[in-house]
Amino acid sequence: MSQHPVDPEHEHEELDEDAQLEEEDIVEVHEDDGDEPMDEDEDDDREYDGEIVIGGPANEEEEQMMRDFEAEDNAWGGSSLHKSQQSIFAIALHPNFPNPPLAISGGEDDQGFIFCPIPANPDEEASSSSSFSSDSFPAVKLTGHKDSVVAAAWNFDGEMVATGGMDGHVRVWRRVKGSRRNSEEAAGVADSMDSWKKWEFLTDLDASSEVQWLSWHPKGNVLAAGCEDSVVWLWSLPKGENLTVLSSHTLTSTCGIFPPPNGRQLLTTSLDSTLVLWEVSTSTPIFKTSVFVAPNSPELDPGTDGITSLAVSPNGQIAAVGGAAGGVKLVNLPKGDVVQTLQGHKEGESVEALVFVDLLSGAGGGKGVVLVSGGTDGKGFVWDVNTGRVRAELQHEDAITSISPHPAPHLHLVTSASADGCLKTWDIRTGALIATHKGHLGIVNGVAVARAPPRVEGDAKMDGTQLSAPGQGVIDQVIISAGDEGVSLIWRI
Repeated sequence: MSQHPVDPEHEHEELDEDAQLEEEDIVEVHEDDGDEPMDEDEDDDREYDGEIVIGGPANEEEEQMMRDFEAEDNAWGGSSLHKSQQSIFAIALHPNFPNPPLAISGGEDDQGFIFCPIPANPDEEASSSSSFSSDSFPAVKLTGHKDSVVAAAWNFDGEMVATGGMDGHVRVWRRVKGSRRNSEEAAGVADSMDSWKKWEFLTDLDASSEVQWLSWHPKGNVLAAGCEDSVVWLWSLPKGENLTVLSSHTLTSTCGIFPPPNGRQLLTTSLDSTLVLWEVSTSTPIFKTSVFVAPNSPELDPGTDGITSLAVSPNGQIAAVGGAAGGVKLVNLPKGDVVQTLQGHKEGESVEALVFVDLLSGAGGGKGVVLVSGGTDGKGFVWDVNTGRVRAELQHEDAITSISPHPAPHLHLVTSASADGCLKTWDIRTGALIATHKGHLGIVNGVAVARAPPRVEGDAKMDGTQLSAPGQGVIDQVIISAGDEGVSLIWRI
């Protein structure tokens, strides 16, 4: 099937790597202007019988709530690019973060943004071209969707980004590299801030149904997307050629991963309880396993038997599958046999997040691999993959929505996001709570973690985050969130 461009003015007849760009092809970077002003003729308060006092004193309860919030807010900074009270559904960091320190988000306001989440250093000029910050790097607005952007992802080298929407479209952009190197690039500074400010729109890919997830190939410019109508699409970029359409699921495709180490296969899941491993080159299933219900069962209930989360071990030999009713199962790859059933989450509460962590970083023949799961029951579990036993338990006051592992040298840490408005960093070796990250006013939909940018002189105290566990010292990593109120916050620990 072919692509269907939505913005003809951005369409290019040829998009090869050596193409010369004209001025009109460049997406200029603009600051977000926020919401459009209200129509002065509209009388939104005509049904309100009370008195409206602008600038009047808040009541005692409201004042106390604000004091409590300010006392709990320990974020280093925040970005309010999306419309207020419009959920951010997707957040992802550049694969080489902090070089450059860029993130991509997608939200309920039908938009995506490429932005720098790092707060400005008060000792530097806001307009400095040599230092990335939320002030010096104007956000790049990614427009064109007609419904919520629920997926956003960088390709393997961070030169392209893709957004997936409930409008059934996937839109792709690419960083513009000038034909002549600027003075900084000529001097060997390949990642100067100015070189990341301009992006060109490449193509609009029609998936014909609400996009549920996006997954780039780990080594090449191949993009996979799973949809509400059960279909999985694969395209080759930058031209947007459709490689194949995978049709084996019967209900919504919920997750998709190119398993390590080489990405030659694609693993997909569905609310029909099936896990399918595809041979990408031939578009044929290597196996199809029904995980939580018997194959072709007439009693299939997606609310009970559906697959809601997926993860693959670092060596690509084990897949973890989370279910809508609280089940977690380990499946052997590439055979497709269920090898472990992990019981711990409350029955009827879905498993929303799964993450494999190798605590020994490849040493010990896989003996250091654990699985961390998070569910709507507010519980997280650290599972020993070899024995299936619980090694530690994590706890939020409400549903866990997302879990992110920390990069080396802190492989023993994960950070969880929750509907209770908090994020928490845990030592999964013991289950100890390392830090609690506050500042959101509602549900936190997503979390991403990466190395922090280098500290600068006069920047000793980056935030108010307090480490709960003794002996941790400075971890020097950043945590980025996606909030239901339309705000993304950052913490440095």
